[in-house]
Amino acid sequence: MKNAPDADFLIFDLGNVIIDLDYPGAFDLIKSQVPVAHHSKVDSFYVTDFHKAYEKGEIDSPTFRDAVRGYFEQAWDDPKVDELWNSILGKIPQKRIELISKLKENYRLAVLSNTNAIHIDAVYQMLKSDHHMDRFEPLFDRIFYSHEMGLAKPSTEIYQKMLAELGTTADRVIFFDDLEANVRGAASIGINAIQVTGPNVIFDFFGDV
Repeated sequence: MKNAPDADFLIFDLGNVIIDLDYPGAFDLIKSQVPVAHHSKVDSFYVTDFHKAYEKGEIDSPTFRDAVRGYFEQAWDDPKVDELWNSILGKIPQKRIELISKLKENYRLAVLSNTNAIHIDAVYQMLKSDHHMDRFEPLFDRIFYSHEMGLAKPSTEIYQKMLAELGTTADRVIFFDDLEANVRGAASIGINAIQVTGPNVIFDFFGDV
């Protein structure tokens, strides 16, 4: 192993770390379903207040779907909303599953993800169809989802709550996330945080395992 860090836990974000995300594809699909006058709304869709509320569990899925319909002024049914919302989700490459499986032989692993119920349901369906797994628990020792915690990255509170539940300290974990703001948030309380800027970053970090 290129890096064999001394750590109690390795913590992984999901989007663009474990699961590929396709923002351009999602934007294009949604734009194809709304009038041109609403195209500017598509670009701001993922930073709306109701999205932020949903990923912190402050609103439920039916309320979120209604907010999406209102935002785009469309009468989409629930499956259509979910289809468009989930269009950002790409695949989970098999080689990432294999890397995590190998790391689990020597480390305790956890997930810390800003996410929501609709996305997680879709991810679990993908896990089952593509990798014959019902959930992430076979791969990870602990799972922390923002909508279940009532908190979201990059707030320091979510990292502190995670550490408390893991029973460890900031200097004893390594955290991998694709967003600079989330890396900075983790680093601000002393976590060794690595920004995943491309598909090979975690492989380059660990080398052969």
